[in-house]
Amino acid sequence: MAFLRFLGAIAGAVGCAGVAIAAAGAAAAPERVDIPADTMTLHGTLYRPDGDGPFPAVVALHDCGGLVHRPAAQAQLYGEWAKILVAKGFVVLFPDSFGSRGLGPQCRESHRRVRASRERVADAIAARRWLQAQSFIRPDRISLIGWSNGGSAALWAVRPTAAPRDGGVDFRSAIAFYPGCRRLRETAWSARVPTLILVGAADDWKPAGLCQQMVAGARGRSARAEIVVYPGAYHGFDRANAPIRLRTGLVNTADPSGRAHGGTNPAARNDALKRVPAWLEK
Repeated sequence: MAFLRFLGAIAGAVGCAGVAIAAAGAAAAPERVDIPADTMTLHGTLYRPDGDGPFPAVVALHDCGGLVHRPAAQAQLYGEWAKILVAKGFVVLFPDSFGSRGLGPQCRESHRRVRASRERVADAIAARRWLQAQSFIRPDRISLIGWSNGGSAALWAVRPTAAPRDGGVDFRSAIAFYPGCRRLRETAWSARVPTLILVGAADDWKPAGLCQQMVAGARGRSARAEIVVYPGAYHGFDRANAPIRLRTGLVNTADPSGRAHGGTNPAARNDALKRVPAWLEK
């Protein structure tokens, strides 16, 4: 009987461990938050681990499709990344740069009211300050990550000229997925914090070559900057189970046609899933 009780105890412990593992793998429940900005209230979506913290955090910047008015398959990208990073112990905050200003997707808008180089940088800074004021956040461990237009904004936000002027703690590091690098290259970009850029060699919307030139030009006058170019990968290579498809009517594509491909590249996605948390944990 004692032996049976012992086996029962082991089974119970294993069962509890299984429940804990399942819970850790469950999707993070998002919270809606309001972030005070200079002239407006910035709406955001917050994902956080269980517990009181304090936790490291990530400010995550959406692409030109926006945060809410987008197909479910595209929106899923951010929920998946949030789940991955929360499982690693990070709080993740997505400020909504377009919806907060009453705007929808901007991928086909040639004259954008919200610029990656200005308004979105201000949004990233406001989100960082809001996080630093929360008791469950480690204020010295907040990084920045962005996709496409948000990736460009992240690169603008870590330039030396955008350094905090209020005495606050800066971003710890940054990651940019398939950003547009043309203007950044032309303005002699450099970074004040360690920055990782992940791009696809086949990207015909935001060409990898421009980002390679930008990083090469910053050598010797920048914080650590690395670029990974994935062979055969198109724009949006980190989406899950997204077939390669052609989009039309876009602005700022590699050629004037307004056409560009996007979709999953399994090898690039799998590498990014490992590389991004490792970079943020440094």
